[in-house]
This record gives sequence, structure tokens and C-alpha cells, in this order.
Amino acid sequence: MTAHRPPNPFGAEVLHDQGAVRFRLWTPDAEQAELLLWPPGQGRETQPAVRPLPEVGDGWRNLITKEAGAGSRYLFRIDGAHEVPDPASRFQPEGVHGRSEVIDPTAYAWTERWAGRPWEEAVLYELHPGAFSPQGTFAGVQQRLDHLAALGVTALELMPVAAFPGRRNWGYDGVLPFAPDASYGRPEALKALVEAAHARGLMVLLDVVYNHFGPEGNYLHRYAARFFTDRHRTPWGAGLNFDGPDSRWVREFFIQNALYWLQEYRLDGLRLDAVHAIRDDSEPHILRELADRVQAAMDPQRRVHLILENDDNAPEYLEREPAGAPRAYTAQWNDDCHHTLHRLLTDETDGYYQDYAQAPELRLGRCLIQGYAYQGEPSPFRGNRPRGGLSGHLPPTAFVNFLQNHDQIGNRAFGERIAELTSPEALHAALALLLLAPPPPLLFMGQEWNSRRPFPFFCDFGPDLAQKVAAGRREEFAAFPAFSDPQMRACIPDPMAEATFRSAVLDWSEAERPENRRWLELHRHLLKLRRDEIVPRLFGMGGGQGPAEISNGGVLGARWRLGDGSRLFLLANLAEGPAAAQAPPPGRLLYATPGAGPEAERSDKLPPWCVLWHLQSGSQL
Repeated sequence: MTAHRPPNPFGAEVLHDQGAVRFRLWTPDAEQAELLLWPPGQGRETQPAVRPLPEVGDGWRNLITKEAGAGSRYLFRIDGAHEVPDPASRFQPEGVHGRSEVIDPTAYAWTERWAGRPWEEAVLYELHPGAFSPQGTFAGVQQRLDHLAALGVTALELMPVAAFPGRRNWGYDGVLPFAPDASYGRPEALKALVEAAHARGLMVLLDVVYNHFGPEGNYLHRYAARFFTDRHRTPWGAGLNFDGPDSRWVREFFIQNALYWLQEYRLDGLRLDAVHAIRDDSEPHILRELADRVQAAMDPQRRVHLILENDDNAPEYLEREPAGAPRAYTAQWNDDCHHTLHRLLTDETDGYYQDYAQAPELRLGRCLIQGYAYQGEPSPFRGNRPRGGLSGHLPPTAFVNFLQNHDQIGNRAFGERIAELTSPEALHAALALLLLAPPPPLLFMGQEWNSRRPFPFFCDFGPDLAQKVAAGRREEFAAFPAFSDPQMRACIPDPMAEATFRSAVLDWSEAERPENRRWLELHRHLLKLRRDEIVPRLFGMGGGQGPAEISNGGVLGARWRLGDGSRLFLLANLAEGPAAAQAPPPGRLLYATPGAGPEAERSDKLPPWCVLWHLQSGSQL
């Protein structure tokens, strides 16, 4: 179910009707460009055919040749001196500095008829393709799909797969955004993974990075410097030119990339990384145009979901149509919810956790019911600047909540998981909150069996960058009291070391240990409850829910009116000590943490780390 769209103006296109390949390259800042072409199977040591790339206007060069076909490898030579890969290469079998390969996207024989799943059913599972399995490949992920389906998740979320420098990377340093990294497998292996996931009822979402290019392997500045601008800066250097006088093809490059992943790979959605770092002073903003173009291009029978990571807490991107459908973006990762839960579980108040030091229970209730904790209030971490906008009118399904993800583990010096930082009782309570609340939950790989494997930051840059990256990583933590001593900072894992990456690879034998199996069964049980009792009632659910309540002793009370008119009630004591008993909510008891069931309701105390969910269905109202 893929709607027809015009050919991508970027990259190499196989022309079946002509028995040829069209090569196109935008070179507004080059005097000359040539195509270097090798037949399939020939190494780079073989002399290539050299063909000029004629100018065709507006900075573009174009060549159609019958000398090339699927499997041909090629480079572009700029101004007679610089040999560079195609910035829109579909595959880089020799890495980001090597030759590009002509890929025929019609060669993969899709057999599925998949229309996606409604967002209300979403339970996301984030994974790194290189660290999820011993193989570190798309095929390795595919071999574990039955485990994920049995767990109760409904969507895989792949960390970025765009080609990156070196042998390993988190993925956010990609430089060739159309090419799945060769370390994970060929393009057809990713398509096979998507098709196998769909056969099991699993959506597949992909992280994409449209705010910067990685620091190694990007050659655009040599012939298309207009991709970048000094008017805007990002944490990673010069901003992308989305709003300058020469921005048309820059905008189109990323819009075409989004369409490419959704249509050529039949993905169910994209998660746009750190969009607060995308600077665009023009109208429409690139985020608006991208969403509009995706909606216009998709087959109306397909469900496609666009997700944001946005530290600005900007609710305007999440607005709904009167009937409830998203106008632009389906949901946003809710860092506020994570930070509040983390503060409650660990008492940490360093860094951005200082924003959640006060009244964390009330902030958590606000996140669960109304989206953002910060809806315009001053943020101490940001110098008391106001942060966010009003989000209470949005449905809870517009926010993705999580206890762990790649950032919140990997941003720690040693990459330790939440289980290393809190008690089992507290973790159980947090899971009961996360998996049964209306907002769609996200799990991070291995979380389901309470893996203790860390997920530290890792990469594999060339020698020019390696030392700077290792030193920079350690300096990041110098402001934290625990790392004020240089000797302590020296203990932080070197991101460049292969051992750092190896420490992050999941150990699947852990899942078979009795203690880990208990956590796995807990996740399965809670997700089954969610599927059977919560999800069917989310359809048609709106915003405007009442505020959370904090009673004496810090007990959190929250309620939701669900889409079918039912009411869902939460009562939680998220503290180390008991709290005064509360009148039980109406309706039947849906779930209670150990020791918090009917016996606790008859007591004058609520036990520590106590979570109770009650459901009042329409017939009980």
C-alpha cells in the first residue's frame, strides 16, 4: 500500500524503461563534476569509467547512462580533485568514505498487505540494531521478533541506521541519511526485517536526524556549502540552511528522505531527533512542511505516525483535528515524565533533574494527565527561562512516556540502567505506572527482563577526532560533584574503545535466569492488562482531563475519562515510607503492586511504593 510519487530528485535512479541509470547531484558551489563508474564486482583499484556530469540549471548536474545498472559502484569527482560518495546514496558497502552502490528499489519482492496499526495500540520498544543481538545486524533483530511479539509490544523503534563513520556508533552521527549502514546489512535485509515485523503485527519506526550531519564523512561543504548556514548554530556546529535564500533544495533533501523511508522501506513512522535544534525562521517551518508533505504522499489506507523529540515542549506541533486525528505530529517523547519518575526513584537533582526537585509527585501527575510538566513555567536548569506551552487540551496519547531510553541511560557517565539506581519495589511501582497509564509507553531493549547491561556512549571516529571525543566526553561531567576529581573522570569509559561498545550488547542468557524471568513475566502481565483493559478504551479519548491531586503524605491521585466513557483511577504512594490510607477509588481493582491490594485498602496505611489502578466501566457509572 504505497502511493505513487515522483522520483526522488536526489541520488541514482534505475530507469528500467531505458536500461540505464540517472545520476543527479546538486553542486551549486562546484566548477566541475564527473562521474567515476565501476561495473558490479570490480574493486576500487580498477580504473573507473569517467564521464562528465553536465549542468542542467539551478545548481543541478544530471547524467543518464546505459553503462550503469543495479550493483554498479560510483563516486563523484569535484573540480578534478575531490572524490566523494553520493550524498543520497542508497548503500555504502565500503563505508562513508567509499564508493556508493546503485540500488534498484524494485528488486525486493514485497508480499505483504499491511496498513499499519492505530496509535492508541502503541507500545514502543527502542533498540540499537548493533547492540540488540550478538550478530549486531538487521537479521539479528529479525530473529528476536517472536520474543517481542510475545512480550506485548506493538512497535519496534530503531535507533538511526543512516550510514555513519567507523564500525560502531549510536547512529546520531550519520552522514549519508539515505543509506542503511553496511555494518547492519544490505537494504534488502532491512526490508526483510520490516516485512517480518509486520507479519507479526509489529509496527516499525525509525529514528531520523534532521538537525545536523555527523563530524566525519560529510563532504557537502566541498560542493554544496549552501547546505549550512552561520546564521544558526547547533550543539554540533553550523546549522542547516532551512531558511536562507538557497534553502529550497536543502529542505527538499530532508523531506525526500522522510518520504523515502516511509515509502521505499514501508516503515510505519519516524521519530525526529532533537527538533528543538532545527532553526528555521521561514514560513512554513520545515517541520510543518515535512508533515504536510508526508500526509499528502501517503496512501490514505495506511497509518503512518510522526513522532518528535522536542525539548522546547511546543504543543502546537501536536494539535488535533476536531475528529481527533493529528494535524501534523502524532506524539512527542515526554522527557518531563521520565525526569520526574527518575527524581522520585533516585533522589538525584543534578543537571536537568534539578527542575524536578520540588513537588515531584504533583509534576508526575501533571505529566500523566496533561502532558508536559513545564507548560510555560521558569526552568531552573535553563536559567529560569520559561519553558513549554499549555498541553492539557491534548489527549494523553500525544505523549510517549518511558523509564529508560538510549539518551537517559547513555547520558550517564557509566551508562547504568535504572535498576542499578533504585530498589526493586520502587522499580515495580514505576513500571505499574508506566505500562497502565493512558499515554503510550516505551521500553528500552533488555528492560523487559531488567537487564543490567549498561548502554554507554560509543563511537568509532578516525584518529583526528578520536582523542577529542574521549576528552570531551570526560569534560562533560566535570561540573558534576561526583566527577570533580580528574581521577574519577578518568574512569569514565572511552567512547572509542571497542570494549565500551561490547559492554552494551545485550546478554540474552540473562533473560533465562529466575530473577530476570520474574521481571519478564511482570512486563508481559502488565502489557496484557494494557492490551485487554486500557487500549480498547483509548479510542476517542480527548484532553481536558482534570488535574492530579496530592493528599496528605504525598499520595498521588489521578483520574481519566476514557474514550468509551469509562473512568480510570490511580492511587500511588511513591515514597520509602507508608502513607495515610485513602478511600479506595470507585470501580473494580485492575492492578495493585505487592502488598497494595484489598488488604492494604482495609488498613490505615498505604505501604511504600504502592500503586493501585481501578477501572469504572460504563455499566458501573
